Amino acid sequence: MKRSDKEQAVTALSEQMRGIKALYFTDFTGLNVKRMTDLRRRFRKAGVQYVVIKNTLALRAASASGLTGVGDRLTGPTGVVLAKDPVAAAKVLADFAKENDKRPTVKGGMLDGVALTDAQIKKLATMPSREQMLAQLVTSLESPLASFVGSVEGILRNFVGVLEAVKAQKEAAA
Repeated sequence: MKRSDKEQAVTALSEQMRGIKALYFTDFTGLNVKRMTDLRRRFRKAGVQYVVIKNTLALRAASASGLTGVGDRLTGPTGVVLAKDPVAAAKVLADFAKENDKRPTVKGGMLDGVALTDAQIKKLATMPSREQMLAQLVTSLESPLASFVGSVEGILRNFVGVLEAVKAQKEAAA
C-alpha cells in the first residue's frame, strides 16, 4: 500500500471507531473465502461492520480515535468488528463460530472504552436482544397493573351487587 492509502485507511477506520459502541478483535485463520464472505454477509445483515486491516494501521486508528489498551490484541491475522449493537455482533460471532469449527476465534474487545475478554463477549452473545428485553420490561410492568385493574373491577362489581340487593330488599319491603 502507498503511504497515502494507508493514511486514508487509518482515517476512515478511526472515524468508524468513534461512532461505535463495541469493538471486537477476531482471528480469522482457517476461514476460506466462501466462509469469510458468509461471515461478512451476516454482519452486514445485523448492521455490523467487519474490517480486515494490518495490525499497525488498526493500532494507529485506535490511538487516533482515543481508544487505549488494544495493542496486546493486535497480533497475528486480525479482523475488527465494529458494532453499534454489541449483543447483535456477539451473537453473529458466536453463531458463526458454532457452525465453523470455532472460527473465527475472538481475541477480545472493547465496549464503551472498557476492555472485554473473549469470555465476556461470549456472555454478551447469550443475552436477549434489546427488543426482547423491552418486551420483558413491558410485560413485567403490565402484570401488576392488570392485577390492580382486575381487583378494582371486582370490588366495583361486588359493590354494585350489594346496591342491587339493598334495592331489591327495599322494593320487597315497600
